[in-house]
Amino acid sequence: MIQARDALQGVMDVLTAFLAAHPLAGEWYMAFVRFLFPVLAVLILFRAIRALLRIPHTPETWGQLSLPNGASIPLTHWENIIGRSGAVDVRLNYPSISRQHAALCRGEDEQWTIYDLGSKGGTVVNGREVEDSAPVKMGDTILLGGVPLVFLPQTVEERVELDEKRKAERPSAIWPSFLWLTLFQALTCLQLIVAAGQEASVMIPLAFLGLTLVMWLYYVVLWCTRCVGFELETIAFFLSTLSLAVTASSAPGSLFKQFMAILLGLILFLVLGLFLRDLSRVQKIRWLMAAGAIGLLGITLVLGTAKYGAVNWISIGGMSFQPSEIAKICYIFAGSATLERLFRRRNITLFIVLTGVCIGLLGLMSDFGTAAIFFVTFLVIAYLRSGDFATLSLICGGAVFGAGIIVKFKPYILSRFASWGHAWEAASTTGYQQTRTMSAAASGGLIGMGAGNGWLHRIPAADTDLVFGMLCEEWGLLIALLAVASIITLAFFAVRAIRVGRSSFYTIAACAAGSLLVFQTCLNVFGSVDLLPLTGVTFPFVSNGGSAMMSSWGLLAFLKAMDTRQNASFAIRGRAQRKLTEEAIRRTEALNRPFDWEKEADDEED
Repeated sequence: MIQARDALQGVMDVLTAFLAAHPLAGEWYMAFVRFLFPVLAVLILFRAIRALLRIPHTPETWGQLSLPNGASIPLTHWENIIGRSGAVDVRLNYPSISRQHAALCRGEDEQWTIYDLGSKGGTVVNGREVEDSAPVKMGDTILLGGVPLVFLPQTVEERVELDEKRKAERPSAIWPSFLWLTLFQALTCLQLIVAAGQEASVMIPLAFLGLTLVMWLYYVVLWCTRCVGFELETIAFFLSTLSLAVTASSAPGSLFKQFMAILLGLILFLVLGLFLRDLSRVQKIRWLMAAGAIGLLGITLVLGTAKYGAVNWISIGGMSFQPSEIAKICYIFAGSATLERLFRRRNITLFIVLTGVCIGLLGLMSDFGTAAIFFVTFLVIAYLRSGDFATLSLICGGAVFGAGIIVKFKPYILSRFASWGHAWEAASTTGYQQTRTMSAAASGGLIGMGAGNGWLHRIPAADTDLVFGMLCEEWGLLIALLAVASIITLAFFAVRAIRVGRSSFYTIAACAAGSLLVFQTCLNVFGSVDLLPLTGVTFPFVSNGGSAMMSSWGLLAFLKAMDTRQNASFAIRGRAQRKLTEEAIRRTEALNRPFDWEKEADDEED
C-alpha cells in the first residue's frame, strides 16, 4: 500500500510539474472533458436504465391447480391467494367460493401449506377439513367451497418451454457500461488533479483507483458464480463515483472516509442480500430489526450531538455517524411481511406503533426531514400491507393534527421554513444557502464548470444537503438530471417487478426502499432550489457522508432481492427452479409408468 502510494505520488509530481510548465494543456483538457462527460454518462446508464424499465415479465411457475373442466391455472408466486375476487392471484369464478377463500404458500423448505381465510364454503384437503392450515403435497385434492382442485407440478414440456423462454430473457451483458464507467472514473480523477494543481492530494488517485478495483472485483467474482444482471450496481457505482468527485472538491480530507463508506456499503449490500435468501430466517429476526430501529434512534436521542439544529449525530473516537440512516434499513425490514403474516393479522396496529415511536423519537431529535421520510415510507408499506385507503386517510389526518400540536409547542420550528418560497427576499439570512445554490446551479449550465472548479463548496452543507447544486455547477444540468433519473428508475423497477414477485416480503420491501430513495431525492433536490423547505436530507449515493452512503447500498439490497430474472440476483437460490424441473420429470414418469397388475394383487393379499 505504501509503495503504491509513493508510486502514485511520483506520477502526480511529474504530472503537476508538466501542467505547471504547460498550463494551456490543462485548460484544453478541462474544456474537452466537460463535453465528454455527459456522453460517457449516457453510455454508462443507457443499458442499465433501459433494462430496468423494460424488465421481462415472464413469471416463474411453481406448480398448477387442475380445475374440474380439465384446465389448469399456474401458481406464479410463493404466496397465492385463491378466490373469486378480481384482485386475487388465482381467480376461480364459482359462486360457492369466497372472494378471498384460501391462501396456498410455499415455504423455504419447499413444502406447501394451504390456509383457510375464513371462507363460507370451507377448505378440505384429501377429505380433511382445514380449520386453520394444512400441508399440501403434489397430487393432493383440494376442495374449495365444494369445487375440487388437484395440486400438480408442471409437465416436463411446460417446464422446459418456460425455462427456454426465461433463458432468452436473461439480461444483456453489462460489462460495456463498466468499461465506460472505468474511463469516466479515470478522466474524473485526472480532472480533479488538474483543477487542484500543486495542492492535489495523492488520496484522489488512490480513492478512484480503489473504487475501480472494487467495482471490477465485484463484477468478476459474481460473474464467476454465473450471476448476470448488474444494472442496479451500475447505477450505484456511477452515483458513488460522483460522490467521490463531490467529496474531493469540497472536503479532500474526507476522501478516504468516503471511499471506505462505499466499500462498507457494498459489503452490507452483499450480506443483506444473501441473508434475504431465506424467508424463514427473515421472519425470525423481524422483531429484532424493529428493536434495532427504535434502539438506534433512542441511543441517538440520549447520546447524540446537535448539528444544523438536529440531534442526529453520535461521535465516537473522532468519528461521527448518523444511526438514523441505518434505522431506515431496520424499519423497512421490520415493516415488510410475508403473506402468511398479512392475512393472519389484517390490522397493522403493531406496525403503526413502531412507526409512531420512530417518528416520535425523530421529532424529539428535531430531525423533521428524516421523520417525513419515515412517514412516507410508512404510507407505502401500510398500503401494500392493507390496501385500505380509509385507514390511511385517517392516519394522514392524525399526522397533520400531530404536526399542528408540535408546531404549537415548538413554534421555533416554523422559523426554519420561513424563507420557503421567498429565498431571494432573505438572501442574506434564512435564504442564504438556497440562493447561493440556485446561483451556482445556473452558472454550471448544461455541461458544468468542471470537477473542482466550482465555488459552492464554500457554503455550509454544500456537499450534503445542497449537493444537487454542486452537481449542476461542476458537472452540469445534464449529469445532475441523469443522477436524479437513475434514482427514479430504481423505483420504477420495483413497481414493474411486483407482478412477478415471489413473496409479499420482497414486494413490500423493494417498493418501500424505492419510494424512500425517490422521496429523499425529491426533498434534497427541491429543497436546495427552494421548491420545498430545506429539510437537511442527503442525496442517495451522491452526498458526502459515510452513514448515508451505507444506508443507500443497504436499501439497494431490497431492490436486488426483488429481481427474479434467471441468475440475475444473488439473493435467489438458483437450485429452486432446477428442483422444480426434476420434480416435474419424476411426476410425469410416475404418471406414465405402466400399471403393474401382479404387484397390485400381491399388495392386496398382504
